[in-house]
Amino acid sequence: MGDQLHFPAVTSALLPVALCILALLPHGLLGKRAEEESAGSSALLQRVKRGWVWNQFFVLEEYTGLEPLYIGKLHSDMDKGDGSIKYILTGEGAGTTFTIDDSTGDIHAIQRLDREVKAQYALRAQALNRLTDRPLEPESEFIVKIQDINDNEPRFLDGPYQASVPEMSNIGTSVIQLTATDADDPTYGNSARVVYSILEGQPYFSVDAKTGMVRVSLADMDRETRENYTVVIQAKDMGGQLGGLAGTTTVNITLGDVNDNPPMFDQRLYQMSIPESAPVGSVVGRIWAKDRDIGVNAEMKYSIIDGDGRDTFEISTDPTNLFGIITVKRPLNFESKPSYTLKVEGANTKLDPAFRHRGPFQDVTIVHVSVEDVDEPPLFDSTAYFIELSEDAEIGTVVKTVSARDPDAANNTVRYSIERSSDPDKFFYIEITSGSLITVRSLDREEIGWHNITVLAMEMNNPTQISSVSVAVRVLDVNDNPPSLTHYLEGYVCENAKAGQLIQTVTAVDPDEPLGGQHFYYSLAPEAANNPNFTLRDNQDNTAWILTRRGGWAQQDQTVFYLPIFVSDGEQPVQTSTSTLTIRVCSCDHEGNVMSCNAEAYSLPASLSRRALIAILACIFVLLVMILLMLSLRTHRKKPYLCDEEENVHENIVRYDDEGGGEEDTEAFDIAAMWNPRESHQHLGKMRQDMVPEIESLSRYVPQACVMGGGSGDSNVHGYVLAKLLDADMDPCAPPYDSLQTYAYEGEGSVAESLSSLQSGASNTDHEYDYLNDWGPRFKKLAEMYGVLESNAPPMW
Repeated sequence: MGDQLHFPAVTSALLPVALCILALLPHGLLGKRAEEESAGSSALLQRVKRGWVWNQFFVLEEYTGLEPLYIGKLHSDMDKGDGSIKYILTGEGAGTTFTIDDSTGDIHAIQRLDREVKAQYALRAQALNRLTDRPLEPESEFIVKIQDINDNEPRFLDGPYQASVPEMSNIGTSVIQLTATDADDPTYGNSARVVYSILEGQPYFSVDAKTGMVRVSLADMDRETRENYTVVIQAKDMGGQLGGLAGTTTVNITLGDVNDNPPMFDQRLYQMSIPESAPVGSVVGRIWAKDRDIGVNAEMKYSIIDGDGRDTFEISTDPTNLFGIITVKRPLNFESKPSYTLKVEGANTKLDPAFRHRGPFQDVTIVHVSVEDVDEPPLFDSTAYFIELSEDAEIGTVVKTVSARDPDAANNTVRYSIERSSDPDKFFYIEITSGSLITVRSLDREEIGWHNITVLAMEMNNPTQISSVSVAVRVLDVNDNPPSLTHYLEGYVCENAKAGQLIQTVTAVDPDEPLGGQHFYYSLAPEAANNPNFTLRDNQDNTAWILTRRGGWAQQDQTVFYLPIFVSDGEQPVQTSTSTLTIRVCSCDHEGNVMSCNAEAYSLPASLSRRALIAILACIFVLLVMILLMLSLRTHRKKPYLCDEEENVHENIVRYDDEGGGEEDTEAFDIAAMWNPRESHQHLGKMRQDMVPEIESLSRYVPQACVMGGGSGDSNVHGYVLAKLLDADMDPCAPPYDSLQTYAYEGEGSVAESLSSLQSGASNTDHEYDYLNDWGPRFKKLAEMYGVLESNAPPMW
């Protein structure tokens, strides 16, 4: 049996081709129906010959019809048309992209096919018994290939493109290679055959139609004239024929720079100026040789090739390598040379041999530099001074004479001074006009070894112009200090020490620093040279040993020895000193370690314990307390006691607003007691014997005749006051109380007269209080406050 394959008539042109293919295919899939046994027995499958064979189907892509695209028909020769056979389709796209009619075997494409997405599909077909679902034929595989149509235009995947080519390039110089990609099948027709052409960018550039190489098509293109170009390239398939699809891209081409332009100064003469005070390295100005090229092709190197300022100025290139910077190389002086001329050359550093004929690549200009005059500070004849001076130099010694002058043409007078911060202790003085540096204090190398002085020089006519110079004074050593022993001037000797035993090593120090080094000589002082206890040995290495002369030392005999040691140095003039070494007698163990240096323990009896010692000290303390108590009681017994009548007498401070308040001033005491006539005579003549008066009262000078006078009114008060004054004067044990008040009679009859200030305004002259010194100790304080004390002290200045 044969299998019939049916294809849709897609086009009249493809139908003969499909028929030829089908005629060449084998009939395939020949088979026999299985023999059927009796009605009750089951049909057994036997090996049969294949009844169908397929290779592949072809279908065009991009079908746009409304009905499913008929691809082909599957038919088995076992199919009698009664519907007993069922066709099934499996594999890629089965059921989704391709369907089969299970009764007729017709295959359709139900989705749009795109060869650029998937070029072929592998499918499997099989015929089954509809009732039993048993395969009637073995499963066979076939391929559905998608035929290409020209449905994709060429594409430039990396566009737009950037390219560069040197300026002045020759015709045909390659710029960039372009490649367009066409997704259509390159093996089928001309759908993927691409041809290149240029749409924009002529006549400067061209493109190779087959390779897509962009090349230069115009000679001597100049970057300085035009730098950037835009080129549009087209790629068309179907070999460029009519109806082909096309794609375009843009190429931005930049002309690269080459050194084809020489530099040129924009000025033939530059005028510059700079003050004469400008320090070395100061910038005078800058120049520029312009170059139309860019980058390394425009980099310059400048040099001074001639001129009278070649040694005074120098030129260098700035960090951009474009400008020339002129700087000061040596100090300027307007008075010696006010102007300079420089001849400067600027040249390219990078040259292209291909364009040497366009040179020379260098240019020359003239620079005129004017030096401006400024008022300069004085200039010392030396940048620094170093002086060595002996420390025993006398006051007034001229150390050094510094000299400075005004460098300006005016040559103003210069005055000198010392910056006080550099010589705070004022060891030196400088003569203001001559610049002589003089000592004004004694120098001591051991105190200050170096004096770093700053001397100032100032113009007389312009004090703002000041310069300074450093003067270093080194103080040279003189042997003016005696040596002395170092460490602690104390040692010990053990009680068990023997004769000739070393007990102390002594060394000396000397603040002086002789050139040959220190060398000390030791000996015992003359008064101790023949002592029987100790001797001294000079080791001739600036040390000495103290040795014992005997043994048998005991703290009971003597606890401390004083040994005077005489030390002298080896320099001229020889300096000597005597130091006393204190040597204690100590109790030591057998290894010589000190146990005790106290002698009190040996002065006590052996049977006296610590408790007994404490008891003795307690008894001594009690005895001292008793003595102090007795002295205190004796002192209190000698103190006077006030009489009962005077217990109401107090030192009261009476405040009153106007002097002589009279009866209205009653804050201190009851004035009514002053009107008792008996009070004025009650205790006349009564003497107190328990106290000796310390200070005599001035009231003793009051006339006594009026004490007993009578009367009324003021006379009673006056009498009472006089009685009280007389009572106080006659009582040797009454203290000189100052609380006695007198009203209207203050100071009357007193040698001091009135102390009131009420009448002090009557005179315009200043009061003299010198007489207070003659009034005795009671007025000593007032005399110190208001009087003039005699003094023999010399004046302070």
